Amino acid sequence: MQIVRSGARRRIGIVVFDGVKMLDFTGPAEVFVEANQFGGDYEVVVMSPSGGDVATSVGVRVSTDPVSGSGRFDTVMIAGSEIAPPLFVTPELIAAVSDLAGRTRRLASVCTGSFVLAQAGLLDGRSATTHWKFTADLAHRFPAVRVDSDAIYVRDGDVYSSAGVVAGIDLSLSLVEEDHGAEVARRTAQGLLVYMQRGGGQSQFSSSLSGPPPRTSLVRRATDHVHANLHLPHTVASIAEHVNVSARQLTRLFRDELGTTPAGFVAEARFAMARDKLHAGFTVTAAAHAAGYGSAEVMRRAFVTRIGISPRKYQRRFSSTRAAAG
Repeated sequence: MQIVRSGARRRIGIVVFDGVKMLDFTGPAEVFVEANQFGGDYEVVVMSPSGGDVATSVGVRVSTDPVSGSGRFDTVMIAGSEIAPPLFVTPELIAAVSDLAGRTRRLASVCTGSFVLAQAGLLDGRSATTHWKFTADLAHRFPAVRVDSDAIYVRDGDVYSSAGVVAGIDLSLSLVEEDHGAEVARRTAQGLLVYMQRGGGQSQFSSSLSGPPPRTSLVRRATDHVHANLHLPHTVASIAEHVNVSARQLTRLFRDELGTTPAGFVAEARFAMARDKLHAGFTVTAAAHAAGYGSAEVMRRAFVTRIGISPRKYQRRFSSTRAAAG
């Protein structure tokens, strides 16, 4: 693949089709357009195999240019679909993407767009990812692809792939940073009111979503109380008193519904809050205070125990979208 610029503009081609997930292409498109306000130099072209209108996942029809005769690009992104693959992966779409692969510097997919790249043979021997719901299917259908089932996005040479929906925004911010540096990407993220926080190697699952949800209103009240008041010195007894049950009953309910103890839940909630504050640019001391740790040193020990590195090292690792994406 070779870079071709149109004047001073980097041409970004986004390939869509009938049934395309709307946010899969509008999210990345907005990132590149927003970046132009802070020093970016992008021209976004929305394409489909034959041009004309395509129907999106929300029913809105979008006008597109045809792939044929569209010229050369700096980056081509293939959007995904709510339609389960391989139903939307038509021969026309595969042919169009195969054609574009020869006239772009970088090739990328969002969500199930990876199935198009894989069907065209463009992921053979490469690492890639997709939405977690489809990673097993991608690995089964395309054994020549090394599927990373948990990454937000993956770079393998000049081919990139991302998980579902919002991960396309993370990937696009990473591409902006690659082109123009962290400051332009950071200002772009701020303009869109999103955090420039998720390096490609981070999990598709946040800690708050990875565990089972409470099944009863009592446990829900207890977990909501913890999340809303992390500054308090929570104990099993204090949480049990808040929901008017015994400490023994509360512990049993937490084990049955959440697979952890009340103390374990509090520790996980504190760690998740501290991590999010570090992503947002808080100092280690401020993050420790917000998460309810007794001191920055207590938080440091928690991070080293859980992930093997200090909060400061963790923050440096994920202060850029480039971290761990490769």
